[in-house]
Amino acid sequence: MFFHIVLERNMQLHPRFFGRNLRENIVSKLMKDVEGTCSGRHGFVVAITGIENIGKGLIRDGTGFVTFPVKYQCVVFRPFKGEILEAVVTMVNKMGIFC
Repeated sequence: MFFHIVLERNMQLHPRFFGRNLRENIVSKLMKDVEGTCSGRHGFVVAITGIENIGKGLIRDGTGFVTFPVKYQCVVFRPFKGEILEAVVTMVNKMGIFC
């Protein structure tokens, strides 16, 4: 089943990405790091649909990296036990069926 949820993540950004395009660089890194990943709690992140808030950055001592708290909306896919899905089987082995 697909869900549209709000998640938060702390994004670390290298100083070379600071400047006029700071927001775009944060969003680009977020999409690269999050889309297509899977977490046991929320499921598979299909797409980021919007950015709700990018908080103030916190400078990390010694590295120059800045950590920005980002609140974003995304579509996740999380199947449940007993749910019927249509899929193409790509591999069958001792561990199970992969689609």
